[in-house]
Amino acid sequence: MTTTTTGSVTPFDPEAAAALAALGGSPPITPDLIPVVRQGLPGQLPPSDEELARDGAFTVEERSVPGPDGAPDVSLLICRPTTTVTGAVYWIHGGGMVLGDNRGGIAEALDWAQEFGLVVVSVEYRLAPETPYPGPVEDCYAGLVWTAEHAGELGFDPARIVVAGASAGGGLAAAVALLARDRRGPGLLGQLLIYPMLDDRNDSPSAVQMADTGTWGRTANDTGWTALLGTARGGPDVSPYAAPARAQDLTGLPPTFVDVASAENFRDEDVAYASRIWQAGGRAELHVWPGGFHGFDVFAPQAAISQAARAVRRAWLSRLVQA
Repeated sequence: MTTTTTGSVTPFDPEAAAALAALGGSPPITPDLIPVVRQGLPGQLPPSDEELARDGAFTVEERSVPGPDGAPDVSLLICRPTTTVTGAVYWIHGGGMVLGDNRGGIAEALDWAQEFGLVVVSVEYRLAPETPYPGPVEDCYAGLVWTAEHAGELGFDPARIVVAGASAGGGLAAAVALLARDRRGPGLLGQLLIYPMLDDRNDSPSAVQMADTGTWGRTANDTGWTALLGTARGGPDVSPYAAPARAQDLTGLPPTFVDVASAENFRDEDVAYASRIWQAGGRAELHVWPGGFHGFDVFAPQAAISQAARAVRRAWLSRLVQA
């Protein structure tokens, strides 16, 4: 898929770019920086149970459930609405396969849950490089299986689970959907993939064009994929359950939402994934946000482009869960 580019980068949306500049952006993450970035930014703490409860809108608990065969238990963060429940969002956090925890990025999932009456189950998967493939995706799949098997206890129909995630979490969500299909596991209502990390080869036109532009760039992507796959990264034998862009067969997947930004390295791999779902006869909705960079809605939540992206995700989910 490698190609030459003109050398010009796709310009950032001015409003979002200003917010990124005010925050200082982020340097390219190399392997030696993984321990440093895991410490997080000063003053940025994970949300507390009280914050997640949203003034009584949710009950909040952490539950340890069986992990993959021969592996440790998996921790699930479970937020249940105190009103009517219609389904569940199985949330998988981002962090380039090397960062984050099950409280990361959950605020948007709680927004959906509060509006549509959904249980949110967020999985704590083991991180690379300490746990390489297949550990992280198998943790995510084990948590999904437990969630489906205990749907009655949690108060929702097991046929109404949407798997969702952002960045690495989006890639893991896509991989979990492939596993669920191939193992005849939990039936999924849909998959919601927010600028997902799908292709270990890191050589698409957009990956080359955008390189390192202030957020998760090509250097960081090399770091994350190498942590997960080691020397196999980019080679011929990478599993589609590690890098879903490698999947030859995209038939039989649930309705899919994909969004990505025009000014980020994941642009072309994500567009290709949605296109291949259509080519396989599947249902997919694709949005490419002009001038957005990776994580634009997190770095610049008040920007018009970010507000529009969140509204479109919510609208897709509304049509899905209220059908």
